[in-house]
Parts: sequence; C-alpha cells; structure tokens
Amino acid sequence: MALGKILVVDDDIAINELIKVNLELQGYIVVQAFEGTTGFAVAKQELPDLVILDVMMPEVDGYTVAQRIRQNNTTKDTPILMLTALSELNDKVRGFDIGVDDYLVKPFEMEELQVRVRALLKRSKKIPESMATKELLVVNEITLLPESYSVKINESIAKLTPIEFEIFYILFQNHGNMVSSKKLLKDIWGYEPDDDIETIRVHIRHLRTKIDKISDGKKYIETIYGGGYKLNI
Repeated sequence: MALGKILVVDDDIAINELIKVNLELQGYIVVQAFEGTTGFAVAKQELPDLVILDVMMPEVDGYTVAQRIRQNNTTKDTPILMLTALSELNDKVRGFDIGVDDYLVKPFEMEELQVRVRALLKRSKKIPESMATKELLVVNEITLLPESYSVKINESIAKLTPIEFEIFYILFQNHGNMVSSKKLLKDIWGYEPDDDIETIRVHIRHLRTKIDKISDGKKYIETIYGGGYKLNI
C-alpha cells in the first residue's frame, strides 16, 4: 500500500528524477511536472497528498503556482514543500504569506527531504495525531472544530489553515502557560530547524489576525518576547 501520492514540480530534470526515485523507494506514488502551468494542471487532476514545488522556474514561478493551488477549492488544503536556492528571509516570508507549508534550500540531502515529507503528510491528516490522546476541545467560550480546521469563539467561527490550527491546538492544550517557539517548531514540523524562528512568527501573525477578527476585542494570543507564545482564555 502506497504511503501517499506526491507531485514534484521542478524544471531541473535531474533533480526531479532524483526526488522521484528516492520517494518511490520509500513507498510513495510520485507524479511529475517540469514547469509551473503543467504543475498546477496536474495538481488539479491528480489531487496529490503533497506538492514539492521549485521556486525558480521559467515563465510561471513556484510562488505563482503555490498561490493558484491555494486559491483553488480542490487543492487549497494540499501541503506544499518549496524547493529553493533562495535562503533570504524575505523569500521565506513571501512563501509563507502565500500559504507554503515548509521550505527546503538547495542543495539538500535526500534524508532531510524525506523527514520534511513525512512531517507534512502526518500533519495534513484531517485530525491531528495528538487529538487521539488529548480530548480537550472546549474551554470557556472557545471550541475547537478539528474536522474543519476551525476555531469557534462564542458564536463566531474562524477557518484556519492546517498549520494555524495545529499551532492554536498546542497553545489551547497549554493555555495559560508559555509554549516556546522551539517546541512549536519541533511538534508541528517534526524536525529541528536551525534558528528558523521566523517561520513561527509568520504563522502566528496570520493566526492572530484571524482570531482577533472573531474575539470581540479580546487579545487571546500573547507573545512572550524571547520565549514563545501563550493563549490567554
């Protein structure tokens, strides 16, 4: 039984083939595209469990493809792992703002790619794995709706991305206590990123904006500078 279907979109044929071979050896079904427009078309047709997407492609770049995936109803929740030779912070922020789930900077080791892939596929399940052992879904005015990645505050509902929901879920389970940025990175991404705190900051900013819209003025998510974040209920 295949572990999942993965779409690889990269105009570098050698890299595309290398990724395909390695992931197939791990038990995944892999489909390929070698430019952006075709990549988006294949994503809509094949409905993969994960898209591995190169940034620098001719005509239609990876950012544009990622944006189209997020705007399409049939692919909007598909996890996206971006491959890039760009390591500047602004490039990562741009991708996260669009809705990219994770980054991998070229050149990379195949073992690292496999770790990222496993972490993204694990998190993309409709209900986070941690829900199996923790059942706290309602505290005071806040209710978690895991099947729809939503948070309900009183009678208002905010629809979150899978990553935003997982962040909120961890803060919710630890409400009143600080959760460090490093713990969020490890628990959600499933690996130990090196000083990639900006990843959390971008997602927290998006999450806070959505929660604030339904909070009737209450600021639920508190930043503990130099430490992490706390959910005040």
